[in-house]
Amino acid sequence: MTVAWDSFLVFCSMLAVTYSTRLIGFFALRNRTLSRRAQVVMEAAPGCVLISVIAPYFVSDKPHELIAIALTVFAASRFSMLTTVLVGVISAGVLGHLMG
Repeated sequence: MTVAWDSFLVFCSMLAVTYSTRLIGFFALRNRTLSRRAQVVMEAAPGCVLISVIAPYFVSDKPHELIAIALTVFAASRFSMLTTVLVGVISAGVLGHLMG
């Protein structure tokens, strides 16, 4: 197996940028007491990021993607985050394989 060095460097760069955002947030907020409103915003941020990743699929013209979204939304109303993510990933993969 050979490694494409340009791909490896892109991967390492994305890793560094992603982790640096966590470090910047930690160092910027470590000695501060957040208000209740700020705490709510910080807790909602991961969900917002997840929505921004899947939002383009809401306007898809592919039936299997729309069905997977519907199943994921249903799971989100009933189950925990981990279960919802698993339902979304598995349904998108299986339906994409069967119908795509």
